[in-house]
Amino acid sequence: MFNIEEELKKLPGKPGVYIMRDKEDNIIYVGKAISLKKRVRSYFRKTNKTERIKKMVSLIDHFEYIVVDNEAEALILECNLIKKNRPRFNVLLKDDKTYPYIKIDMSTDFPNVYMTRRVINDGSKYFGPYANPGSAKEMLNFIKEKFKIRQCRNYEGRTRPCLNYHIKRCDAPCMGYISKEEYRTQIDEIIDLLEGKTNKIIRDLEKQIKVAAEKLEFEKAAYLRDKKIAIERISEKQKVSNISENNIDVIGIAKNELEVCIEMFFVRGSKMIGREHYFFSNLVEMENSEIISGFIKQYYLNNPNLPNKIMIREEIEDKEAIEKWLSTEAERKVEIKTPQKGEKLRFIEMAENNAEVTLNNKNKEKNDILLELKQVLKMDKLPRKIECYDISNLSGTNIVAGMCVMQDGVIKKNLARRFKIKTVYGQDDPRCMAEVIERRLMHSIDKEDKGFGKLPDVIFVDGGITQLKAAKQVIEKLNLQIPIYGMVKNDKHRTRALMDENRKELKLSEKLMNHITNFQDQVHDTAISYHKKLRDKEITKSSLDDINGIGAKKKQALLKEFGSIEKIKQASIEELTKIKGINEALAKKLKEEL
Repeated sequence: MFNIEEELKKLPGKPGVYIMRDKEDNIIYVGKAISLKKRVRSYFRKTNKTERIKKMVSLIDHFEYIVVDNEAEALILECNLIKKNRPRFNVLLKDDKTYPYIKIDMSTDFPNVYMTRRVINDGSKYFGPYANPGSAKEMLNFIKEKFKIRQCRNYEGRTRPCLNYHIKRCDAPCMGYISKEEYRTQIDEIIDLLEGKTNKIIRDLEKQIKVAAEKLEFEKAAYLRDKKIAIERISEKQKVSNISENNIDVIGIAKNELEVCIEMFFVRGSKMIGREHYFFSNLVEMENSEIISGFIKQYYLNNPNLPNKIMIREEIEDKEAIEKWLSTEAERKVEIKTPQKGEKLRFIEMAENNAEVTLNNKNKEKNDILLELKQVLKMDKLPRKIECYDISNLSGTNIVAGMCVMQDGVIKKNLARRFKIKTVYGQDDPRCMAEVIERRLMHSIDKEDKGFGKLPDVIFVDGGITQLKAAKQVIEKLNLQIPIYGMVKNDKHRTRALMDENRKELKLSEKLMNHITNFQDQVHDTAISYHKKLRDKEITKSSLDDINGIGAKKKQALLKEFGSIEKIKQASIEELTKIKGINEALAKKLKEEL
């Protein structure tokens, strides 16, 4: 058996990577350390920790570690383990391979330019990733329109040029109409364009226009002029600052009570050629520097498009190790800078402002609902997961319950659950509610990572005060601290307030009231539809299965043809005998029985 205290004593004071695992052997956190002994021991000391770290430590059942020669090796190993295992307590960036890149295949004499989501070390040039696929497509379309490069995947073995040649969108390298050198000049221009070096392209085009005009090649000169104008326009569209740096990535961060947003600006040749943003939940308690450090390691792992400098607001702990790693990958110097004044600081501030705007605009209505609920319910934290319950029965038969879930202000239909009451016979809604609440909560207590997930922050009950109190007793019996409220309806069967176990009503804004009404309708529909399904199944069984001569196949054929028991009742003898296997005598018997 793994004894944490004993294993802590064995830790070496060497650099390496540590891997935290839970009781089911799942990796929940991966970290690196200059000294494994100091870093890993710090998690188990009685010092001030954030709630996130406390939660992580409470789940650690055992740990392991890998010793390496230096911090740079530890950094690379940490990045790869995080990317492979995606531990729940690490900063996790969506896999870059799901984002599009623009790829130039340099392995052929006449390279193609196209979009891909797969980055491999094949000697090609990759530009991206583009967080918005539309931006990648827009740039690719611009390239195809303004540069006469081939657009076919296979250009060899053709006997005649394709349509793109005839509409002057390709110079037909398949037919030898353009030399490798002339074609490569276009590819070099495209590379300069994607790297933001538009001034160089424009200067070269101006020279080409002059030469074409001197040779009286006016059609070629006009084409080059149009290309130059188009590139000047896209250049002006990209230019946002007179920043003197040529090849930098700028990172800004913003937080609210729900999420963290990281905004990235890509500056090439003093122009912003693109931007991306990323959202992270469950990281709000982390320090900005820790989030940025984790993000940089995730983002630039296996990224072929490394900048010369990365601009961030504040220093990060493992800056030197990351710089060494990225410089080795880029085969040139890559620096992480934290400017204190001037144009570079203003650019970081611009990224931060954009991150804040992006964060505020994302799901603003949902955020407002959660903030108001937090205030109305007087909670210390946001009610990110709310569960609502309703009981449905008809005179004490086929008693069922429905559960719906609101996660971060959104009703998640895929998380809805249905319960068939097992221990209550007859019409006793409070006892039914108690059974359902206990069964559901025990699921999370026993296995939080399965089925129902973690415990709710709040529970709403669609029912009277007796159901509310019954559910409250279950929560207290299980020694849980989950607030619970009843949903009070008006004469029009719409939610008008929330009610606590002391019958105190909490007033809601119209927006919040409408949202909770929708929530209440969802759980009511979930319970009712399940009740109807069981009732119809029971009716179908008692009506058809007890008729001698009607087996499973005939029953299925009847229901498929007529749709319901009621329609079978209304059918004529002649209509019934059209069903395979049902003669006139059996049709009459069927009518009589029904």
